[in-house]
This record gives sequence, structure tokens and C-alpha cells, in this order.
Amino acid sequence: MSCGDRIEDIDDYIAKSADFAKPILKRLRDLVHEVCPDTEEKMRWSFPHFDHKGMMLSMASFKGHCALTFAKQALMDDPRGLFAESDEAMGSLGRITSLEELPSDKILKQYIEEAVRLNDEGIKAEKKPAGRAKALAVPDYFSAELKKNKNANKAFEDFSTSHRNEYVEWITDAKREATREKRIAQAIEWLSEGKSRNWRYER
Repeated sequence: MSCGDRIEDIDDYIAKSADFAKPILKRLRDLVHEVCPDTEEKMRWSFPHFDHKGMMLSMASFKGHCALTFAKQALMDDPRGLFAESDEAMGSLGRITSLEELPSDKILKQYIEEAVRLNDEGIKAEKKPAGRAKALAVPDYFSAELKKNKNANKAFEDFSTSHRNEYVEWITDAKREATREKRIAQAIEWLSEGKSRNWRYER
């Protein structure tokens, strides 16, 4: 297989997705290849990824929505404010349930072009200076939910301080109660599977 090829695993993934999701996934896939003809398709963690000199973006379909996630979302300019109201757990653009909910092809291409540029230039997310991480206080409301799930609680306790902090920061950074509750539920689900907060980006 060479760069630019469309792999059968992603063909199958789209074919097995819900009817509402098929046109969304096809549109996103087509746009990625149009912007970056040498993109490399991969199935990673059971859903489609598009690589270009490293991870670039991914897409996924669920029972009621689709998600598009830019691997370096935190470094992107977001001139249209597409990321502003999205819950990261639901992808960079939030829940997508129809083609009409996608930004225009022109706008999506601009964002994909920036994702390509970031990888072309080898720009990486800043890493915090090495050293012993200071444990953040776990909010009572999160601790209470952890205690309800034995597997999640054990995984959280077994994680390194930095990994625990990632979850605490993500949850406490939520500006709205509804967002916080979503993140707690997502955190419990991931922790019960032994996953770190950023498991999608770990190799």
C-alpha cells in the first residue's frame, strides 16, 4: 500500500456505519484526499485515521452521530470558531448528525490544510518541563462517581500523577455543568477500560 491509497478497512467501516453516517464519512474522506493526496489511511483504535507525516485527523461514527477530530486541534487557529462550543470528547466539531451540519467544503478544506501544514512544519504540542508532577485535588463530585465504578477507580489510582491530573484538569475546565457531567461520564467510561485521558493520541 502506498500513500494516497484508500484502504479496504475504511471502506468496510463506512459500509457498516448507520445510513445517516455514510454520506458524512464519505464527504470527510474525500475532502482529506482532495487537500492531501498523499494522505495515509489507517485504522487505529477501531476507527479511521488519516496520517501525513504523523497523525493528522480521524473520524468516527456512533449510533446517533459522527465525529471529526484534529490531532493538533489545540495548535490550530480556528478562525471560524468551529472548536469554540465543541466538547472535545465529541470530536473537534461536536456531534455531527447530517451533512447539513458540516461546515462548507471550502471551510473544511482550510482547516485540513492547516492540519497538513502543522505536520509539514513538524510543529508539536509543547511539553511541560520534566519533573515530578504535583497532584491536583480531585473534586468531590468526580471522586464520588469514581467510587461507583470499581474498575475506573482502580485505574485512576494506578495511573501516574500526570495522567490523573489530565483527567482532573479536563473535568474542572468545563465551563458549563452539562459539559462537566458529559466529561465525567466519558472519563468513567475510559477509565473503566484502563485508558488515559489522551489514549487516542498514544502509540
